[in-house]
Amino acid sequence: MTRYVLVTGAAGGIGRATVEYLQSTGVQVLGVDLHDASICCDLADPNAREALVQKVQSRIPQLDAVVAAAGVLHSDPATVVAVNYFGATRLLESLRPLLAKSPSARALVLSSTSSRYPCDEDVIAACLSDDETEAIRLVKASTKNSYAATKAALARWVRRRAVAPEWGGSGILLNAMAPGMIVDTGMTRPLLDKPGGAERLQELTPSALGRFGTPDDMARLIGFLSGADNRYIAGQVIYADGGCDALQRGDAVW
Repeated sequence: MTRYVLVTGAAGGIGRATVEYLQSTGVQVLGVDLHDASICCDLADPNAREALVQKVQSRIPQLDAVVAAAGVLHSDPATVVAVNYFGATRLLESLRPLLAKSPSARALVLSSTSSRYPCDEDVIAACLSDDETEAIRLVKASTKNSYAATKAALARWVRRRAVAPEWGGSGILLNAMAPGMIVDTGMTRPLLDKPGGAERLQELTPSALGRFGTPDDMARLIGFLSGADNRYIAGQVIYADGGCDALQRGDAVW
């Protein structure tokens, strides 16, 4: 049977590679982004998120998976929180009843290896309390990395929600994938293009494979995690980082 998958952040980077990979396997994909997508939507806008759910319901006969790949590394920390965290979790919660109708429902969010770095615990707590207004207020006043905070909050949200009756208990397998800190996309290319940038980033986020990741590397793993062949993985944060986590933390797996 045809699978119908919603992918946010579909116009570029990992999201675009995921759309192309899924389509190559026969999946029907509904892409969401600010532009160049099946549905154009600003996930930073709560009203736009609600309208998106209605559009999804009118466009496809069923929903088998959601891949929340949209993310920003932005100068405005409020936008980072609104898109990276609430643009994923609010959308997934709204679409959960539709996913529950699928016999092989899957949901995946993109966290990041940056979630392991020091960040503002108050911002994370506000996110996990589903208080968007407070999270935005706190992140505006914080001096710590807003991107890392949103990715850490996403990872914790997945761990908590995946085992809830309405998710895992209803047969919806919810996971997070954490790409390496540097995947060669339009968002990270300016960092790589700086003089000495690639070398410096390799020092900060080493890869045992001797290269940075590519969007296609990520898309193939996303394809499995969001597909029917993933039958028993739930509540996991899976690192796709070329061995960076093992190099930096060694035996510290807990």
